[in-house]
Amino acid sequence: MSEDTPSQPPKSGTPPGDRIAKVLSRAGLASRREAERMIEAGRVRVNGAQIDSPALNVTPADAITVDGKPVGEPEPPRVWLYHKPTGLVTTNRDEKGRGTIFDDLPEDMPRVMSVGRLDLNSEGLLLLTNDGEVKRRLELPSNGWLRRYRVRVNGRPTDDMLEPLRKGITVDGEDFQPMTVSLDRQQGANAWLTIGLREGKNREIRRAMEAVHLSVNRLIRTSYGPFQLGELKPGEVEELKRKIVRDQLGLEIADSTGTAVKKKPARIVKRKTRKPGEPGPGRPGLPKEPGDKTATGKTIPGKPKPGYGKSKPARPASDVPAPRKFGTRVKSTRKP
Repeated sequence: MSEDTPSQPPKSGTPPGDRIAKVLSRAGLASRREAERMIEAGRVRVNGAQIDSPALNVTPADAITVDGKPVGEPEPPRVWLYHKPTGLVTTNRDEKGRGTIFDDLPEDMPRVMSVGRLDLNSEGLLLLTNDGEVKRRLELPSNGWLRRYRVRVNGRPTDDMLEPLRKGITVDGEDFQPMTVSLDRQQGANAWLTIGLREGKNREIRRAMEAVHLSVNRLIRTSYGPFQLGELKPGEVEELKRKIVRDQLGLEIADSTGTAVKKKPARIVKRKTRKPGEPGPGRPGLPKEPGDKTATGKTIPGKPKPGYGKSKPARPASDVPAPRKFGTRVKSTRKP
């Protein structure tokens, strides 16, 4: 090679772009695993050609269709809180013809995926997202997020009965991690418990209760990590503000594709110490006394009011308004 010939970058064995299943997941069509099944079923085409393997990288220049419909640009990651009612399954389709949570969602909701599942007869908080990467991250066992439940059991539990659950038990050859279990109250033949666990195995609480001779007749998930059910009514949906999604998940919008990526550690900036009476950034100082001159040179008319410039006394605790809720709440259109 002569000196006048520009050097070429070394060829990489990895083709440009991202795996097709990852792109479909980011577009909110399905989880990566579900996207791979869609590909194997022949439902996905790239540039007009049907593909049958997820081992394909695509770029924004490629035209992708699923079931003949074009796949658009991914939206920014979004997360919703949903109060799942009883009697619905957490799947897209049910072979037995039962109603699904996706039949229950408001019509103006975009295509979303559930984060984990709740059983047919379980109710309470279920997280929904339009981003497959967010779904994957929220479901990671390494999060160690506590899921808290209110559980009604038939029977009269005692601390001795519940102690094996706190230490961790094995049910049908499957090990369950220790749970936090507290007895709230006995109500006739039933008792209410609060249970917390950090994993989500199939029917874990119901199976664990059966192992200590208690039968669950109601199960309500009240929290998932930092996210709370709060006052959401069955069937209602509330979208989290993007700032909350970013702060709680450590995510930010990387570019116009809306891909969720790991947030960089925030740089700590020390606040400048201000002198008493000096206005802060973006905020005007206290108005001047009557008789003083404004910044434009005008004299402020009138007489000083009694107590001028003094801070107001603190409100009694009873007068403090309730904190504002975040997000937008939408009621389900499902008929009872």
